Amino acid sequence: MDREALAQRYAAVKAGIPDGVLLVAVSKLRSAEEVQALYDLGHRDFGENYPQELREKQAVLPEDIRWHFIGHLQRNKVKYLAPFVHLIHGVDSEKALDEIDKRAAQNDRTIDALLQVHIAREETKHGLSDRELNDLMAAWTETRWPNVRVRGLMGMASLTKDGSVIRNEFDGLAGRFSDLQERMAFGGEVFDILSMGMSGDMDLAIAAGSNLVRIGTAIFGERPG
Repeated sequence: MDREALAQRYAAVKAGIPDGVLLVAVSKLRSAEEVQALYDLGHRDFGENYPQELREKQAVLPEDIRWHFIGHLQRNKVKYLAPFVHLIHGVDSEKALDEIDKRAAQNDRTIDALLQVHIAREETKHGLSDRELNDLMAAWTETRWPNVRVRGLMGMASLTKDGSVIRNEFDGLAGRFSDLQERMAFGGEVFDILSMGMSGDMDLAIAAGSNLVRIGTAIFGERPG
């Protein structure tokens, strides 16, 4: 691992992110050594897609790392994340909220979560439709899910080189986020995170209003092989 190259890439990414936007370094399939190297540069927020890999890294890396689960959430895996996860990014059903609340209570915690909204053209991407998001908002009560804080929305744009398509998708999600904020949805004052943007579309996401970006390749470089 080239620590100097990592430091240069990290500095370049940070230079493009304005104040008020949280950078989550996507460390899936990266070694604990690579995570530690970025930690040594001062970074604390890391995102993982696979529960088993996340558990293994959490066990050997510094305790003050804030671990974000950014993969598609399988309910039977929540119990492995509940003791330590900082933020779950991909919640797309009431049943997922039920499970997070249950496991959070067992660990005497309140777990923060983002609702994933489907904004891309690809049907393979996960997330709530507009109708499902409205239904979930109607079902929300703090007494039903007392150990979950819905902190905001997350969306993944279409995989395309057409910037206008990506921009429209991000603008649409930003509009929904603003509307929910104005309506004091999901507890109101804690509904404050709009997670959009990865290495290839970070600039468009930030321009649309994202305040959390998930960046992997631009920091860690291309994976060997």
